[in-house]
Amino acid sequence: MSAIPSLATKRGFDTEIWVQRTIVVGGVVFLLLALLFPLLTMLVKSLQNRAGEFIGLSNFTAYFSNPALTESILNSLNIAVWTTLIVVSTAFVFAYALTRSGMVGKKGFRLLTMLPLFAPSLLPALSMIYLFGNQGTLRNWLPVDSIYGPVGIIMGLSFWAFPHALMILITAFSNSDARLYEAAKSMKTPPWRVFLTVTLPSVRYGLINTIFVIFTLTITDFGVAKVIGGQYNVLATDIYKQVVGQQNFQMGAVVSVILLLPALVSFVVERRVQRHQSSQLSARAIPLQPNRSMLRDLLLTLFCFVVCGFLLLVVGMAVYASFITFWPYNMGLSLKNYNFDMMDGGGWASYFNSVQMSAWTALIGTAVVFLVAYMSEKIKPMPTARKFLQLLAMLPMAVPGIVLGLSYIFFFNQPNNPLNLMYGTMAILVLNTLVHFYTVCHLTAVTSLKQIDNEFEAVSASLKVPFYTTLRRVTLPLALPAVLDISVYLFVNAMTTVSAVIFLYSAETTLASVAVMHMDEVGDTAPAAAMAVLLMLTSLVAKGLHWLISHSILQRTQRWRQR
Repeated sequence: MSAIPSLATKRGFDTEIWVQRTIVVGGVVFLLLALLFPLLTMLVKSLQNRAGEFIGLSNFTAYFSNPALTESILNSLNIAVWTTLIVVSTAFVFAYALTRSGMVGKKGFRLLTMLPLFAPSLLPALSMIYLFGNQGTLRNWLPVDSIYGPVGIIMGLSFWAFPHALMILITAFSNSDARLYEAAKSMKTPPWRVFLTVTLPSVRYGLINTIFVIFTLTITDFGVAKVIGGQYNVLATDIYKQVVGQQNFQMGAVVSVILLLPALVSFVVERRVQRHQSSQLSARAIPLQPNRSMLRDLLLTLFCFVVCGFLLLVVGMAVYASFITFWPYNMGLSLKNYNFDMMDGGGWASYFNSVQMSAWTALIGTAVVFLVAYMSEKIKPMPTARKFLQLLAMLPMAVPGIVLGLSYIFFFNQPNNPLNLMYGTMAILVLNTLVHFYTVCHLTAVTSLKQIDNEFEAVSASLKVPFYTTLRRVTLPLALPAVLDISVYLFVNAMTTVSAVIFLYSAETTLASVAVMHMDEVGDTAPAAAMAVLLMLTSLVAKGLHWLISHSILQRTQRWRQR
């Protein structure tokens, strides 16, 4: 009789191991089908002709033999380098002001710099048209002949990429040892030398990461260049023109592979830099408390005012233009531009489609990301599969959205693919958006899980408690703040993305971000601005609701943290 409980326990343990392995394998299969296989299919397409016959590198030879096409590579690099230089240098000074100065109003400045995160990348481009376009209010202030081209793209991308750089650099500046500065002060070291020998070395890894992140974001962006690029072609717009304008999918695949290379190189270098990063704070470190300096704080405050003034000018111009009846002939205010059903682009249905798609992405994506992260971080079976899962989870960060979208056409639109039934539905939009923003969410979940001691799982295993019970009753409540952050991150990015979904929508699944682009294409610039503003307001409302719900839930579930 004593063998019966033992046998039952063993069977239960075997079943739990089987479930764990199934979920790990399921995570690997999910990322293979949703990411790696589509990219490989796109690579194969770049080696074929329009009839589907293998022709080797002939498409690449044709591409590089066309000066008009290859010029896009230099244009993309030019835009990325200049934008990275402007954004990183500006964010560096701004982060220094927020963390190392005694100026007032830091919280206000910080909140204002978050605005671009909630706006689609199309919004700053539209705003630039109203500010510096041929009939713009500040046209005479523009030092160049036209905003349509590299100047407009760089200005629009600088607005959009700035908060991404600022977040990384604030984190880098926050980890400093006050003892180093005290030692420098006692040795009467000049401020410029302290900056070069103490400040810069302490933030060098964060600075390098910022450079690579901004370079990748700007070289792969599609929205700004599409709206305000004019005749200045870049790689991302070349893909769109080849696929939509000329129906040359093979050449679109070639350009996608070329665009993928700098993003991959940047990603690999950034990973290597992180691997060699050493801790900047020891156990005996003393947090740095910034001292007040009237002249320095005044200059930094003025600098922050200028930067935030530019951000508010861009947002405010878009909001103002969305209410103008007919720019510049009838400057009266009205809600005419918000009558989207009278415009091209899908009308109000496209907006509600975006809300629906974003909600499903946040709901399904949060569950998938957290479960996969939990299995790769906390579960011991199949170590090789879990390492491969981690590698696949990091890969989406290096894949531009427009490249991922095109690869989905090649993979999911094959008649012999069982997943073909997803093509043209809301499901493929949700899947594509989830994969596009997967890496940041995965890193957020893993970071949170690493802070939870593995002893919880060890004790649960010793007590024969199923892992899913531990996950539900212990791990999930402890990681709840990260889970809520992942959900709002996915919702906001799903609302504002355009590059990842530009090739995948159907007549029934038009999205608001795509509608902005189409309205601008046909000359409905003011309605396009109105839709972009509506997307930004929706994202801000979602963030506000997220804060209220999080505050309410965390007050009940995280009260133990206050003890």
